[in-house]
Amino acid sequence: MMPLLLAGEGEENIIHKIGGSQETKKHLADLGFVVGGSVTIISEINGNLIVNVKNSRVAISREMAAKIMV
Repeated sequence: MMPLLLAGEGEENIIHKIGGSQETKKHLADLGFVVGGSVTIISEINGNLIVNVKNSRVAISREMAAKIMV
């Protein structure tokens, strides 16, 4: 298991754990980041990640990406 930050671009990863406060977990779940779901890094811009989750592209900060374990 590793943080999403360390995953390579274009690789499909399965989410194993989501850390952080309840508020953070709810926010990520609302965006589609759920345990067992898949996430793919599309690109990195100024340290933030553009990811594909549930057939949608979402931008998340490095801090949020560090809480998502794949």
